[in-house]
Amino acid sequence: MKLLMIVLPGIIAVLFSLNLAVAAPSSMQDSSRHLYDRVMEEFKHRDYEAALAGFRFFLELHGQSSLAANAQYWVGECQYRLGRYKEALKSFSRVVSYYPLSPKLAASTLKIGQTYTRMRDHEKARMMYEQVVDQYPESAEAELARKALDAAPMRDEEPTPQLTGNGPPD
Repeated sequence: MKLLMIVLPGIIAVLFSLNLAVAAPSSMQDSSRHLYDRVMEEFKHRDYEAALAGFRFFLELHGQSSLAANAQYWVGECQYRLGRYKEALKSFSRVVSYYPLSPKLAASTLKIGQTYTRMRDHEKARMMYEQVVDQYPESAEAELARKALDAAPMRDEEPTPQLTGNGPPD
């Protein structure tokens, strides 16, 4: 009984601290979701500079949250829409490299292809579009990648010689 009186307060203290540890991530999740949603509103209102700053701030505060991959994707999307293609390429590549289980992988890979298209690197763009089709064949992104591949210039296509009538006789 004496032993129980000594141990019981310790057990209660441990259980209480575990309860706080479980509650803290939930409130942290709520605050990260609130900030993410507020920044997303900036994006929806096409204030890409403000959204870019907000998503970067979000990543500083909540870089380990379940929304971090999404925020990283939206950093790239803001940069893309602002015409900062080299920066966007890095941001979308971070999603692919650092968040391999993210639901934004297909979208990030597609955006890498679209960014290469904007940068006029059609060979790399084509490779990324093919990767989207191969890795995510049933996705909406794969459909967009197929359309981009259909619209892209053929890589090995030789220029058609112009017939001018001034060439050597047959």
